[in-house]
Amino acid sequence: MFVLDLAYTAPVERVDGLMEAHVAWLDTQYAAGVFIASGRRNPRDGGVILAVGDDRAQIEKIAAADPFAAEGVCAYRITEFVATKTSDELASFRKQLP
Repeated sequence: MFVLDLAYTAPVERVDGLMEAHVAWLDTQYAAGVFIASGRRNPRDGGVILAVGDDRAQIEKIAAADPFAAEGVCAYRITEFVATKTSDELASFRKQLP
């Protein structure tokens, strides 16, 4: 599982100008089963996405395709972690440590 932490690197007005394209990109990743949660940070200086997958390179490729990243209005920090405990609703994403 991955935490994608977006930090805006441009004024929020530039971010807002790309919001429709960003939301369409999010919708595509939700439909593909890659993203399971997302939202704005508070205060509004970026956002957070929870993603599932086993291939960090693929997650990095997906993040690079975000219109926010492609247009240079945000920087991504991607953290991989092993979800050993989850709510019942997320049980299918649990992993056992070796």
